[in-house]
Formats: sequence, structure tokens, C-alpha cells
Amino acid sequence: MDTFLTVVVTWLSINFGLPVNFEHPQVKLIGQNEMIELRIAALDDEDAVKFRRTVEQGHSIIAFYDDPTRTIYLPEGWSAESPADVSVLVHEMVHHLQNVAEIPQDCPEGRELPAYHAQERWLQQVGTTLEQEFELDAMTLHFLTKCWHGPP
Repeated sequence: MDTFLTVVVTWLSINFGLPVNFEHPQVKLIGQNEMIELRIAALDDEDAVKFRRTVEQGHSIIAFYDDPTRTIYLPEGWSAESPADVSVLVHEMVHHLQNVAEIPQDCPEGRELPAYHAQERWLQQVGTTLEQEFELDAMTLHFLTKCWHGPP
């Protein structure tokens, strides 16, 4: 995995100008329930309530990056053979590089835009898109990456 993460960091640096950092995050494969609980624990109370409602409405969590522990959590069954799965790791690696470089963001959602751009470009290299793999169209991405309340 370290060699692959080095490739991803180099690709992100060349294509998106993210700072190179080869202190790779931990990568853990975990079950959906554990991922949900870890994600909730990492949120403040208000965001945890919103997230819990989203999960109760039937939405799942694909992956997430935990800033304090520098850990990427991927679902059990994640496969390096799947372009969609690998694109999720690329997305989370953007968050890792943002975190270790302390790149400021206007809001939590704002840090998602470069991650989705990198994920989309990675998928395009293998002939697919975010919309085809994850049903994320341009309008949905706009709402997922828009700062609604301004800087924290």
C-alpha cells in the first residue's frame, strides 16, 4: 500500500499542485457500522445529529479521513482492482495532504471540492466518471462542496 500511496501523492502533486508529503496515513478497512460510529465520534454534537439523521434515512458512508489520527477508513471489501474503490482512496488522500499541509478551508464542505476534482480526474483516466460510479452529478457536487455558512 505504501508504494501505491506514494504514486497517488505524486500524481496529486503533479496534477493539482498539492504539496508532496510521503508521511502516509494509516489505512484501515472496517465495517459499515464501525465506520458510522467512528465518523459520528469525530463530529461535533450538531454535525453528529445531522449525520445520524442522514444514516437513518438509509444513506451509507463510503469512506472518511480522520484528521487527528491521520487515518483513512475504507469499507471492508475495498479493492485495489476496482477503479471506483481506488478513486475513493484518491479522494481521501487529498484530505490527508490538505491536513498535513494545514491548507486553510473556508468551511468543511470547501475541502471537498479539490477531493472530488481529483477523484473525477482519476476516474476519467480509466474511462468512467463520478456520475457513472457514484451517481454524483454536477448539481449534487455543487451542493456537497458549497460553503453555506461561511468560514468557521
